[in-house]
Amino acid sequence: MSRRVVVTGMGAITPIGLSVGEFWDAVKEGKTGFDTITKFDASEYKCHIAAEVKGFEGKNYMDFKAAKRMELFCQYAVAAAKEAIEDAKLDITQEDPYMVGVSIGSGVGSLQRVETETINLKEKGPTRANPLMVPMMISNMAAGNVSIQFGLKGKSINVVTACATGTHSIGEAFRTIQYGDADVMVAGGAEGAICPTGVAGFGALTALTSSDDPKRCCMPFDKERSGFVMGEGAAVVVLEELEHAKKRGATIYGEVVGYGCSSDAYHITSPVEDGSGAARAMENAMHDAGVKPEDIIYINAHGTSTHHNDLFETRAIKLAFGDHAKNLKINSTKSMIGHLLGAAGAIEFITCVKELEEGYLHQTVGLLNPDEECDLDYCMEPATGDYTYALSNSLGFGGHNATIILKKYKS
Repeated sequence: MSRRVVVTGMGAITPIGLSVGEFWDAVKEGKTGFDTITKFDASEYKCHIAAEVKGFEGKNYMDFKAAKRMELFCQYAVAAAKEAIEDAKLDITQEDPYMVGVSIGSGVGSLQRVETETINLKEKGPTRANPLMVPMMISNMAAGNVSIQFGLKGKSINVVTACATGTHSIGEAFRTIQYGDADVMVAGGAEGAICPTGVAGFGALTALTSSDDPKRCCMPFDKERSGFVMGEGAAVVVLEELEHAKKRGATIYGEVVGYGCSSDAYHITSPVEDGSGAARAMENAMHDAGVKPEDIIYINAHGTSTHHNDLFETRAIKLAFGDHAKNLKINSTKSMIGHLLGAAGAIEFITCVKELEEGYLHQTVGLLNPDEECDLDYCMEPATGDYTYALSNSLGFGGHNATIILKKYKS
């Protein structure tokens, strides 16, 4: 029999708050993190708006020299992991370090390091490459640096499934604990790709918003939506085997009960048009959790504010839930913080934990005029109630679909 897995710690670095508390307070206030890009001159780019993290200093979370050897996405990961581990009151000196693992992914790693070293190579030649170029650039270094910083010697993995990375990372951590490969997993996602290459690349795909209005740039499920807003940051949670958590007196925020995946096998950027791939991931997660569609009332949607995603995700929800789809409450956290790419599913997981804990579902900010084909309840206003389950979706370029189900904890 597989073991029960609970959430005992959370940490976040986001465009609307540098901790879970700051982030959640901002969510409840309906704040957004959208503004003109300041990290570089984007005046000649197709997109001029992003959701940047403000006021972050890596040296506030780790040794200055350690921070200098990390790119931004790794600094975000270590900072969020520090908060999560402290929140969980996890004392690694009291644990078998080989039973405490890491599952933290990044969708793209450091594009900034690629940019810098490419310019360096062209201008100064190959002998002037930074000796740390590769370990600073590669995406697994978020997991690697967290492992090193906190002495976590168990299974350490980096799941890379584009925008489904965060959810897959937490899901694989959940499986790891279920089947006894670890007692504790530090899991989540990190991203810091607001840079010329990132904005130019996603802009060339016509995936980014064409709006210059911070109040009308990210509006999932709205008929005026024009693309996603790139965000950045990290979200990390501590997952723990239930009896292990109880034995050490940990605070339990919620229970992970279901995880489902699928692949569209259709297109490198577009979800399959009938929603069948994402629907199968939701169905798999519900089967894993032992719940019926009617048991689910709330979905945290991938909800990117692109035409294809919002329409096809709506179709997927209808396929998976049938007539019950009209009874669901659905929202998009991206409506406030943009799309954190590889960290998106992880911060949305934390959002779900807080929503179940407080019985409060945030509104989809910016949604004023729903698309006629997006005809479900997308929480144009906040909702309150006693919610037992939260289902969170993530869909990534390449056709990667991941769904995770949380349950309000009951002993």
